[in-house]
Amino acid sequence: MDAATSQAARQADTKALGHKDKRPVHSFAQAKKSGDRMLACRYELKYLLTESKAAAIHQYIQPFLEYDRYSKLQRGGMYPIVSLYLDSPDLQLCRETLTGRQNRYKLRIRSYTDEPEYPRFFEIKRRINRVILKSRARVTDEDVPALLMGRPLPPRGYTTDEAALNQFQFYATTIHAGPTVLIRYTRQAFESPSENRVRVTFDRELCYKITDQPEVSLGGSGWQPSRITQGHAILEIKFTGVYPAWLARMAAHFNLEVRSISKFATSMTQAGELGFCGPVRRNGWHG
Repeated sequence: MDAATSQAARQADTKALGHKDKRPVHSFAQAKKSGDRMLACRYELKYLLTESKAAAIHQYIQPFLEYDRYSKLQRGGMYPIVSLYLDSPDLQLCRETLTGRQNRYKLRIRSYTDEPEYPRFFEIKRRINRVILKSRARVTDEDVPALLMGRPLPPRGYTTDEAALNQFQFYATTIHAGPTVLIRYTRQAFESPSENRVRVTFDRELCYKITDQPEVSLGGSGWQPSRITQGHAILEIKFTGVYPAWLARMAAHFNLEVRSISKFATSMTQAGELGFCGPVRRNGWHG
């Protein structure tokens, strides 16, 4: 991200936290109005594509979708994402994903930059049958360690979705969850502004780092490349209402086959196989 676009992104999201602005976000509904394009309740389909097929699908979707707010700021539309995933000492959440438990959830803290003034997002991603439910709360980077210890949100001059934050902390406390793995990748994202919301993303360059630190960072050493995206891209299709006919035609035309792809579980499994994943060794589970 160049200096101009980086500053624009920071200003947009630090305003959402209430910094240097008289219009802080007071609720999740207002957060969505302020530019948070997250699909809070959706269906989600995933595919693993060769780069040649990803390029062809990229061209196919152009008449139907436009870049999302982050991709619009980047050359080529690619922007970084990093997430700190939490799990219990016996990796309950990872095991539930690997065994295909129908109703499950993940706990993560997400960021799009290492700049400290940019917000971090506490997220709960739930799967109930085939439906994905997602809630998130913006916080400052400096508040992450205390919040992960279960402390209340300090009076920092901004407001957020405290109900979502409290639920995150409740879930984490219930299973004694703590920082387990950092996962980062680059994303190219498209969305439809229509009432029947559709979001299509291409994720590449997936890598991970086992950690027990309450830090959400793109940088540093110790990152391991994931085998799953070597020469491939992960395509995700997310929609909130009726599956659009043009998406059905696209899936048929390119012979797309839905796959169960979890960046979290895939990274933990690979770490266990390589023998350096502390939590996996300590509990005798190797993916």
